[in-house]
Amino acid sequence: MIACGEPKGSEPAEDGPAQAPGPTASTPAAGTDDPFIDVTEQTGLDFVHFNGMTGRFYYSEMMGPGAALFDADNDGDLDLFLIQGSALDDIPPEDSSIPPAPGSLPLSDRLYLNVSSDSVSDDPDKPSFRWLDVTADSGIPGERDGYGMGVAAADFDGDGWTDLFVTQTGANRMLRNLGVDRSGGEARPKFEDVTDEVTGNTRWAVPAVAFDADGDRDLDLFVCNYVAHSIAIDKNCPDELGRANYCGPMAYPSLPDALLINVPGGPGDLRFEDQSNRSGIDREAGACLGAAAADFNGDGRLDLYVANDGSPNVLWINQGDGRFENQALLAGAGVNAQGHAEASMGVAVADVDGDLDEDILLTHLTRETHTLYVNDGSGAFFDRSAESGLAGPSLDRTGFGTAFFDYDHDGLMDAVVAAGAVKILKELALAGDPHPLHQRNQLYRGVGPGRFEDVTDQAGAAFAVSEVTRSAVIGDLDNDGDLDLVLTNNAGPARVLLNRVGQDRPWIGLRLVSEAGSDVPGASATVQFGDGRQVTARVGANAGYASTGDPRLSFPVGSSRDASGDITVTVRWPDGSIESWSPGPANKLSPGTYSTLTRGSGTAVSSKRP
Repeated sequence: MIACGEPKGSEPAEDGPAQAPGPTASTPAAGTDDPFIDVTEQTGLDFVHFNGMTGRFYYSEMMGPGAALFDADNDGDLDLFLIQGSALDDIPPEDSSIPPAPGSLPLSDRLYLNVSSDSVSDDPDKPSFRWLDVTADSGIPGERDGYGMGVAAADFDGDGWTDLFVTQTGANRMLRNLGVDRSGGEARPKFEDVTDEVTGNTRWAVPAVAFDADGDRDLDLFVCNYVAHSIAIDKNCPDELGRANYCGPMAYPSLPDALLINVPGGPGDLRFEDQSNRSGIDREAGACLGAAAADFNGDGRLDLYVANDGSPNVLWINQGDGRFENQALLAGAGVNAQGHAEASMGVAVADVDGDLDEDILLTHLTRETHTLYVNDGSGAFFDRSAESGLAGPSLDRTGFGTAFFDYDHDGLMDAVVAAGAVKILKELALAGDPHPLHQRNQLYRGVGPGRFEDVTDQAGAAFAVSEVTRSAVIGDLDNDGDLDLVLTNNAGPARVLLNRVGQDRPWIGLRLVSEAGSDVPGASATVQFGDGRQVTARVGANAGYASTGDPRLSFPVGSSRDASGDITVTVRWPDGSIESWSPGPANKLSPGTYSTLTRGSGTAVSSKRP
């Protein structure tokens, strides 16, 4: 969140235009052609983020929150975990300029179960599910000793139930999923706080990535740290007119990240060993806000891409012996085409140009651009931001969470960007806005391999709202095959946007699971259709900003000329093994369902890394 070359602690104010006169409490009615419709109220989601704002411009209050879409109770649909903030100082009494807390302090993170009907609704404007708040009975702590930021949802102990690793400004938390409790007559997931069993990290962490770093089939943790900040040392960073404003990351020392290796004794056992030093991960320090795991150089091992705020980004290439090497600058993915480090916030990974390797999208500060690094297949990247159509429309806003997804199922990758400033927007402040950071989110539609057009102004009511959005999490909330959105806002409501166009085109849904039935982050699937066309995707590659999205993979049949021929699915697991399946012709797969592919049950193609 700092422009390259600015002196420490003297970032320019964000005076770019706001796209709406003020935050909107509810969206206007959707038009008939709107690709998404806001169903927040219809589905019963009542979460409002509290950022602890008191008028003192504490740095951490304008960050967060992330979210997780995951199956908490193993019933086949996506549940929702939302991160809450906390009070940072004494709250001024009866101060109308300060957004009030949405309830009695302290506030907790919230868990909502997806209560769905058995069939998919035929009306795209009527959601077939609702949210049920089960936080009080879930075992999720009602108090916290830090300020909530993000969450990684994965089965860390290998027992078949998805756990939660929650990042914050204080000690991070590990919440182990104990399974479903049926003693009260209704099945409810139960969690246990087992933070003491995880190697401690009291630094300010934002994203965390669950991935198999060492290929031993259990999940390790990459914890991405931001800056050395606390309320006790919070600085004053006034703007050019001497008015109070938020500082940027260069006002505080950057922090190295951490690699925690899972050393379990068996299912249900949860222990981690800090191997940050042995791996080399702690040799780089940066203000990390985004991270993703993928196999960027095609050697069969999971690497890490780290989006740093104001310093060069990092590409950790997995050496296979426990060590990682930063090859970002050599690979062309550390700075932009002009050689400048940018204020990287969110990161998304996908094959945007159809060549079966993984490209990288980054979001940045106002007056910078979104950056698209295109992979040549060997792990060398080229900045194609301008050619892609992503750069120009992004200059007037600050992007945080982002995700690649084919929302209209036309076979071309689309993208969403969550927007919201980090410096006071002058126009809003002069108008007396109490939270003058809000901007409109962006929707980009794919118009060709690696090319996009900004369709925000044509995306209807759901994208006309101006808020301080931080994360955009994708997932198929109603199990109809297309991808919906959950948006989280700083000091505002979480929102649910239902996709009303993608379900009308044929698709293939896949879930890649372990022997215990758990989703496997980092596993990738390549689908070959009857006409030879191939598409690929990876579990967990679209974390965006401090979040976890739907672990299932949805592939549009798209431009395939032969949907009647048998498809072949090739899965590359993080341990290096490769298997293939033939689920049948695309046009014979059951609509509204996902095929589950279990590791070890397919035809082995290779058990060795390339």
